[in-house]
Order: sequence, then C-alpha cells, then structure tokens
Amino acid sequence: MTKISTIAMQLLGATTLAILSTASQAQTQGKLPVKPLSVGIYVIQAEFATTPAEREQGLMLRTKMGSNEGMVFDFGAPAGVCMWMKNTLIPLSVAFIDIDGRIVNIEDMQPETLDSHCAKRTVNYALEMNLGWFKQKNIKPGMKIEGLPLK
Repeated sequence: MTKISTIAMQLLGATTLAILSTASQAQTQGKLPVKPLSVGIYVIQAEFATTPAEREQGLMLRTKMGSNEGMVFDFGAPAGVCMWMKNTLIPLSVAFIDIDGRIVNIEDMQPETLDSHCAKRTVNYALEMNLGWFKQKNIKPGMKIEGLPLK
C-alpha cells in the first residue's frame, strides 16, 4: 500500500467510526424519567423533558419510539411555544396542552425539517407521539391528558 492509500484508509476508518459512534449514541441515548399519562382509555409511557437542555435535545437522533411511548416537554409556566424537527429522524405528532391538562391543538411534523408547529395559545406542555397516534386514537383538542403535574 502506498502512503496515500494508507492515509485514505485511516481517514475512511475514522469517518466510519465517527458515524457509528453517533448512531450508537442516538440508540443508547439515556431515556429521561418516564411517567404514565392517560387520555381516555389509552396509557402513554411519557419521558419528561423539564430542563432547557432536555427540551432542546428532545427526541433528536432517535430512530424509533414504542407505539404508546412519547415525550412531554414541560415549559414550567404558560408560554407561547413552537416546535420543529431539526435532527429528529422519526415523524411525530405533537399535542400542545394547557395549564389544566387540556389539548389546545395537535400538529403533525415531518422529520428533519425546520418548519414551525405552534401552539394556538399559551401552553404549559407539549406531548410528542409517533405520527398519527392522536388521530388513530380519536384524541382531539379539548380532551384532557391525565397525570401531568398541573401547576
């Protein structure tokens, strides 16, 4: 092997290792604390993102989520919020939830986009589920999510 071939192989190996490391990190990313929520007859195993860093990370780089799993973004106080899907690899639906635990609106979001999906009024929470989950379960605005830490 020539010196150039050796260097090229080393660079290829380092690049491959970096890609695999990132993918592995995404798969083994530690889950946040999980609490059960319910809406109607359905139980959701929801991870809770409560700090700014946890909310910023959200479900980025994950490649799958269980059928009744989701993530709650707890904003701590009523806020006008928008969500986007930067570095998020799975399609999601998000329910924006008010201080009383009632769904304000639900939006569908496509992976790896910067499109804004906003609450129609101030909310305390956003709940992300797999794309179409709310529609499949006939869950609509006005319904109450039980188990949230109401303020």
